[in-house]
Amino acid sequence: MDNKLTIASSPHIHSGRSTSRIMLDVIIALCPAAIAGIVIFGWRAALVLAVTVGACVGFEALFNIIMKREQTIGDLSAIVTGLLLGMNMPANIPIWQCFIGALFAMVVVKGLFGGLGSNPVNPAITARVFMLVAFGSMTKASLPTIVDTVSSATPLSLAEGEAAPSLLNLFIGVHGGAIGETCAAALIAGGIYLIVRRVISWHIPVAFVGTVFICSLFMEGFDFAGALAAILSGGLMLGAIFMATDYVTSPVTPWGKIIFGVGAGIVTFMIRYFGVYPEGVSFAILLMNIVTPYINSWTKHKVFGTGGKKK
Repeated sequence: MDNKLTIASSPHIHSGRSTSRIMLDVIIALCPAAIAGIVIFGWRAALVLAVTVGACVGFEALFNIIMKREQTIGDLSAIVTGLLLGMNMPANIPIWQCFIGALFAMVVVKGLFGGLGSNPVNPAITARVFMLVAFGSMTKASLPTIVDTVSSATPLSLAEGEAAPSLLNLFIGVHGGAIGETCAAALIAGGIYLIVRRVISWHIPVAFVGTVFICSLFMEGFDFAGALAAILSGGLMLGAIFMATDYVTSPVTPWGKIIFGVGAGIVTFMIRYFGVYPEGVSFAILLMNIVTPYINSWTKHKVFGTGGKKK
């Protein structure tokens, strides 16, 4: 017989997209925000991004060599982690701290847990939280170099009486902040690209951003402009589109993704308005990463023919 029955474990259908192809799409989607960050904050931003990407790739390669593991830098995930880590840093951060963040992300968070697919939390987010706690420089916003300004504060940490950026400046990124978080227009463009390419779905970004918007609308006394400013400020767009949607650390079901996004939005809102940190996106995503296995368990589909009452 020419036709043979092949027995194998699932999955039985493959989309044809590899890990490296998915990561390449993410890199392409991050490019507009990365370029905008370099234009807004100058050559120092380009240096920080180059160092974090190079360090993440180098530490992953070195860790694999030391542990005698198969080399994995070809899947491009280290480049994505390096870009996200650098885009979460201010352009004026000391360069040696970039190496510390990359080491923590690639070795402590990713490598020691078994590599891509085994890490329980997002490496870039966890490294950013570690650096926020360890280094005060992470809380000092960079100054835009394309405009004259006297304030180094982010829109979320303005001093009393200090003028907030306009909605237009928030949208195009002309204000203080981390390298990749300021230009909402570029981040949204990257998110649309990922959704069109079916790399991510709309569930987490919409639920995350929408929850922060609704909560802020109530807190701001139904001031629509104030609520818009809340979702255009800080790292919300960067976190909701590029880090909360990480395949490994986010839920797999549509309802699970919505629960994840709503939970992250509530935690972000609570930290922003009632916490000691002006920004809560990183902490919110890290917390929801931890509860992702439980969300998957609560929202998983029942296997056909199971779930009935036992006689």
